[in-house]
Order: sequence, then C-alpha cells, then structure tokens
Amino acid sequence: MSPQPRPHPDARPAPHPLRFSYGTNGLTDLRLDDALSLLADLGYDGVGLTLDHMHLDPFAPDLAARTDRLARRLDALGLGVTLETGARYVLDPRRKHGPSLLDPDPDQRARRVDLLLRAVRIAEELGAHAVHCFSGILPVEPSGAFAAPGSAVTDGPAEDHADDVDGTAAEDAAWKRLAEALTPVLDAATAAGIPLAVEPEPGHLLATLADFHRLRTALGSPDALGLTLDIGHCQCLEPRSPADCVREAAPWLRHVQIEDMRRGVHEHLPFGDGEIDFPPVLEALAGTGYRGLVSVELPRHSHAGPQLAQQSLPFLQHAASSSVPPPPDTARPTVPGEGPTASEGRTP
Repeated sequence: MSPQPRPHPDARPAPHPLRFSYGTNGLTDLRLDDALSLLADLGYDGVGLTLDHMHLDPFAPDLAARTDRLARRLDALGLGVTLETGARYVLDPRRKHGPSLLDPDPDQRARRVDLLLRAVRIAEELGAHAVHCFSGILPVEPSGAFAAPGSAVTDGPAEDHADDVDGTAAEDAAWKRLAEALTPVLDAATAAGIPLAVEPEPGHLLATLADFHRLRTALGSPDALGLTLDIGHCQCLEPRSPADCVREAAPWLRHVQIEDMRRGVHEHLPFGDGEIDFPPVLEALAGTGYRGLVSVELPRHSHAGPQLAQQSLPFLQHAASSSVPPPPDTARPTVPGEGPTASEGRTP
C-alpha cells in the first residue's frame, strides 16, 4: 500500500486544544514498543493502553519492572496514557470479557476487581490520566431469571408476567453487585488521585448515559467516579446527537473514545465509514474544556492498524479545526482485507 499523502502546507490544521491518542487494542499485531514508536512518529499525543497478554500483561512476572520501563519509554516519546481494561480474554480464555463485575460467583467478581486494582496501581506508576472500565453484560443464572436490560414487557397471561418481575429483581440485584464491586476500586482510585472512568457499553447492564447516572447516584457521586464516553456508542443508541451527549456528559467526562458508527449497529468503523458528523463533536469536546486524551477505538481492525493509525490522526485534526469535511488527500483508501464478517455488530 502506498504511503498516505501528506496534507498540503496550506491545508495543515490550526493548533487545537484536543489531544489525540490511539488504542493498542487496535494494534495487537505489533509489539508494544513498536506500537508506541509508531504513534509517536505519526504525531499522536498519547496511547490508550489495553492491559493484555501481548501489551503489558498485568499477570505476568516482573510487572513492576516492566511498568517502570514502560513509564520511562512513554516519557522519552512524549506520550500520555490512559489505562484500558477491555481485553477480551485476559481473565478467562473461554469467556470474552469474563468474569465481569456482575458475575454471580463472588470469587469470580473478585478476579475482575483485582484486575481493576492492578490497573489503578499501574496507572499511578505511568502517570495515566484515567483508568477505564465497564459493567459487563447481565448474566443468566441457572434459574434464567436475568433478562436483558431494557427488554420489552409485553401483555399476556398473568403467569407470563412472573418472568418480568423476576427479571426486574435480578437486574436490581446486578446493579447492587456492580456498586459493591466498584467500591474498593474507587477507594484505590481516590488514594491514587486517578479517576475511574466507567464506559456505557451497548448490550451491557450499564449501556447508556442514564445508566451511568444511576450508578453514580447509587454510589453517592464519589469524586473518583468519572465517565468514559465513546462517541460511536452515542451514535449507536443514545437519543441525543453525539455532540449533545458530549455537552451533557461534560461534568463527569474523564476519558473519550472515538470512531465512526451507524445508528443502531454496534460496529466500530474507521472514520468516514459511518454516519457521525465529527466537526460538531470535536467542537463540543473542546468547548467543555476537556483536556484528557481522545483515543481512536478500532479493536477489530488490528490487521490494518498501522495504516489506520496513519490515516485517523489527519482526519481528526482537520475535523477539529474545520466545520467542513477533510480534504480529499486525507480520505481513507480501501484497506486490503476489510469487509463484512460474522462478528459485525457484536460487542468488540
């Protein structure tokens, strides 16, 4: 593939307060040091570091020494960092994102809590600006009582409504588990001075901004609890526009993920392949005073990670500095190997 043309000097974006990063979950085919060097060379301000077996394994030996080396490397490259905890199989090789903070087994929930506590300690050593996490999906127990959040309640015989009542009770119990599981993590985050930024994730118990506020209220609005706002998720399922979501979320905004997406389909897309109008979103972000990292989130595109990292930054810079689309020479060419897959629309 030929190198991406550089913008003409007259088309270079004006300075902008937003700081852009790229998630390592979209660079899993690269060694971590190679990924960091690539992002620094391309001009990114930071990296969204997913703790995983290929990139700073949080359970491998010599974690303290490896973290120290990484801190020095990030400093040498001038890269900021956010700690991401969304690795698919870092805890269980057979269950994606399992166990979660909602697992019925307290010992399994404790494993997820331990990962988050490790992430807070690592974030403190790296000087990260936030630690990201999510709730997990509502589990189905042997009784089958747990129903999907937001599932429709239909009219029918009285006995049919018993399942609805059980589902509501089970969902309430899951919210209680979530709040209890996050309490020690928030205590650690408070002690470290690093926000814990919970992400509303389509299909999870905590899926929307309204759900975030439910958790925040249940926990008593602790200072350490913040929000990870994924711009694509706003396009996917929030009733308001992504720019309006940014303005609504501003007081709690501690981390931002960004990619393109279509309404009603949870599929992370390269910029230009979805429906989002990015200049108003980035204008809203800058207007809120947010100064954390805005991290490109393309976890299903690692096969083309270096090319997409190269193409994403100019797109965002032009979108941030102008209310018009980026010039043609920064448009994303077709990447070999892309196309529909059986995993489209599923939670990454």
